[in-house]
Amino acid sequence: MKKVTVSGKTVEEAIEQALAKLKVSREQVDVKVLEEAQKGFLGILGGKPAVVEAEVKPDPVKEALNFLRETIQHMGVTASVSEEAVKDGLRFEISGEEIGLLIGKRGQTLDSLQYLVNLVANKHSNDYLRIVIDAEGYRERRKESLEKLALRLGNKAVKTGQEVRLEPMNAHERKIIHTTLQSVKGVGTYSDGEEPNRRIVVTPK
Repeated sequence: MKKVTVSGKTVEEAIEQALAKLKVSREQVDVKVLEEAQKGFLGILGGKPAVVEAEVKPDPVKEALNFLRETIQHMGVTASVSEEAVKDGLRFEISGEEIGLLIGKRGQTLDSLQYLVNLVANKHSNDYLRIVIDAEGYRERRKESLEKLALRLGNKAVKTGQEVRLEPMNAHERKIIHTTLQSVKGVGTYSDGEEPNRRIVVTPK
């Protein structure tokens, strides 16, 4: 049961009855007052009760999970999605066969899925909700790969004394490169170009 129409002597009494029927708290429902209570003649005869309609608000996490699962199914991929609370939000971990189709080239498909899932979740959430989508640990493997790449190109910039330009990356991956090379002496980094072709340039100091 997600929506009920209830009457009561007052609007508040009707709302309380609706909450009891739906078995939710006041914060979990949208309430529409259909009729205000009206007193009858001399406060006795012909009075009308208040009538309210209460509807349970969509759960942003469930909506996001359902959207992701349906999207994966429409893509023709057999996979399961698990939910995990992390430090700054939630993580949806995808596991199954043909995961490469969901990851895409350099994680572009995974990033697109993550963007859409966050749109769906925050459409139904009062507070900003951050959801990271991963597939078979791809994010961590990609992070380690980028860190190794950053160190290798940092050394190259120092040895050759010339700038090294990386391939275009999204903001998250560029941040990994910047962060990795902050602790390396003799090199600096900056971003160049416009999205989606913005890239890191590693420079010798």
